[in-house]
Amino acid sequence: MQRDLRLTAVGRRYGIRGPWVLRGVDLALAPGTLTRIEGANGTGKSTLLRLLAGLDAPTEGRITGRPRTAYVPERFPSALPFTALGYLTHLGTVHGLSRGTAQRAAGTWLERFGAGACAGTPMAQLSKGSSQKVAVAQALLGEPELLVLDEAWTGLDAAARAELERAVAERTAAGGAVVFVDHDPRRLAGAPDATYTVLDGRLKPRADDGSSPAGPLTLVIVRGPAGAQLPPDAARTAAAEEITPGSYRLAVPASHSDIVLRTLLTARPPWHVVSVAPPFDGTPPPGDPVPTNPGSRP
Repeated sequence: MQRDLRLTAVGRRYGIRGPWVLRGVDLALAPGTLTRIEGANGTGKSTLLRLLAGLDAPTEGRITGRPRTAYVPERFPSALPFTALGYLTHLGTVHGLSRGTAQRAAGTWLERFGAGACAGTPMAQLSKGSSQKVAVAQALLGEPELLVLDEAWTGLDAAARAELERAVAERTAAGGAVVFVDHDPRRLAGAPDATYTVLDGRLKPRADDGSSPAGPLTLVIVRGPAGAQLPPDAARTAAAEEITPGSYRLAVPASHSDIVLRTLLTARPPWHVVSVAPPFDGTPPPGDPVPTNPGSRP
């Protein structure tokens, strides 16, 4: 994305005299950022995401800096006259890929989300979970500059949910912006650069944006593959100090230690977790000795 996507005094209502769903929304999405949108059901979260995705136009205000965008809706229309692979291949050609390249990319994404066996299945015959995997794959296929996810994790199995988190990290690391809504408050906890709440038709920044959660810290020592950088989700969530080449001491908020460990262990190739210390208050001094785990291999 070459510049910010910017909403200025945006409002949206349905019908000339209908009530305002959103009003006075100001929001800027910079390249490489992850933004979470929260709010109770019916407050206008999905309307906001549709505006960001370019599917709805504002009733008032303006949206500028439109990037190449992909969208995963809360309900994906699966009754389409394609097989899973055929649908993704078709979309790949719409994105400008050659048919052969589109088919290979489609197969790769289906495999990544554990839906390779469904490649030849008609879309109308897919289970809800498999259909959702196709919905996510179609959004990622064209490497969008802005990825908009509306409850995209719903219906996915644990492996596919972890794969989507990894794909989100890849998009932001590549300079794309990602905006998401999810009912699980633990989803990508600690990773967003900003969190906003939709309340009474207004968009309000949350005082604690989730990037630096308070509370006790867990000290984790990790060793990565040769030349590897910390995965983006782990780097955002933890205070990291390189103690030897390729080895890091991470001070992780205890409430978010699970997601950091999962990110490291499911990275490609995976990181080795040397030790995990019990939670403590405060930040460890830089000169603290490196804790060791007698059960781990050096």
